[in-house]
Amino acid sequence: MGCSCCGGVKLLFSCSGAADVGELSDLAARKLNKETELSMYCLAGIGGKVSGIVKTTEAADQIVVIDGCPVNCAKKSLDEAGITKYDHIQLADLGFEKGKTKSTDENILTVYNKAVELCN
Repeated sequence: MGCSCCGGVKLLFSCSGAADVGELSDLAARKLNKETELSMYCLAGIGGKVSGIVKTTEAADQIVVIDGCPVNCAKKSLDEAGITKYDHIQLADLGFEKGKTKSTDENILTVYNKAVELCN
């Protein structure tokens, strides 16, 4: 099962915070990176406004951003860099709650499937 996105650069940015939902975001992103055309990219580089990373991101055909909690650090990092063309997944919208979420295979698959849905 994989993303059926065709052609072009598809970038993926994920929260990787210390909370359980950060871990879930990161694990789902790593699965997406391995199994779909979405390529994980450097969120720290966006926050640090590293010119090459920002320019590559601005030129991407699609960007998917996964945030673990409603603070939306990943989304805010892209917004601060002036990048606003992206699809956003907020784990709270999928029913996951900070401090009460385990990174089970089932939960990883839920996030994975939402990202694949955005690619289609």
